[in-house]
Amino acid sequence: MKRLLTVALTAMLILVLAACGGKESEGKSSNGDGSDAGEEKVIRAGIGLNDKHPQYKGLLKFKEIVEEKTDGSIKVETFHSGQLGDDRTMIENLQINSQQVVIPSTAPMANFVPEFSVFDIPFLFPSEDVADQVLDGETGQKILDKLEGQDLKGLAYWENGFRDLTNSERAVSSVEDFKGLKIRTMENDLHLDAFKELGANPTPMAFTELFTAMQQGTVDGQENPYATIYLQKFYEVQDHVSNTHHIYSPFVFLMSKTFFDNLSEENQKIVKEAAEEAGKYERKLNREANEKYLKDLQEEGMEFTEITDEAREEMKKKVQPVVDEYKSKIGEDIVDEVYKAVKEASK
Repeated sequence: MKRLLTVALTAMLILVLAACGGKESEGKSSNGDGSDAGEEKVIRAGIGLNDKHPQYKGLLKFKEIVEEKTDGSIKVETFHSGQLGDDRTMIENLQINSQQVVIPSTAPMANFVPEFSVFDIPFLFPSEDVADQVLDGETGQKILDKLEGQDLKGLAYWENGFRDLTNSERAVSSVEDFKGLKIRTMENDLHLDAFKELGANPTPMAFTELFTAMQQGTVDGQENPYATIYLQKFYEVQDHVSNTHHIYSPFVFLMSKTFFDNLSEENQKIVKEAAEEAGKYERKLNREANEKYLKDLQEEGMEFTEITDEAREEMKKKVQPVVDEYKSKIGEDIVDEVYKAVKEASK
């Protein structure tokens, strides 16, 4: 009897140990190479713009590519309209891996990596094609690589586009017209000082607060690409738009470094290539949209003012002291390298 009881207890113990062993290894890789085979991972991806913007459509393209190429082992959940917070909050979410993807403009990125301010130098890029070549080349990658020290992984550049000025006070066609305008800008010292040099009164403010601020007269205007101006319905509280093209603003496709590092090499390659492919798609949509939305803004009643080459050159000269001042803050080497890359791409 005792022997039968011992055998029974031993058999039960073996079954319990087997079950525990199976449970412990469930969902984990047995490859021994740090891969994530067998795990289902979720990417929480958020942006500040709404679901009609080309950026969100690009994010859906990223989701489609990743889920298809990983056979659904990586799921992408998308959030728009600042549902996960403003750009800075979402970037900080990535640092603690409570969120995995955000695609901010380069301006708030300068709070984390000062070298990103180079892209906020006024009148840096003469065209979209030149911007593409510089951003997608060695110089652009060199700046992305600096993010790793902040627990962030830069996978690609997308496009916000040339930023243009709107306001509710008067048409702006020259430097003189900036005087006294209360302009909302992003939280970026270079932007603030450049607008001060032009004679405006810049006010840093979260994007999510902007419409109400213009509606209530807290600020007179703002600066963004046409797609953003139209899709956020700024034409309801703004009367004038000028193609100042004062800054070409890229988006940076950011991923949590912790999340990226825990992917297998194969899946790292998939998410990086997906970010790049979706970025090219987003740029195409954005350029088509900006052309269309300028016409739509005028149909909604906004007065459009064309900035002449001479007036834009005057603006560029006016802000040059600010550029000279920030060159040392950004890093003279990186500023010179970007200017050199722009010159090469412009040939």
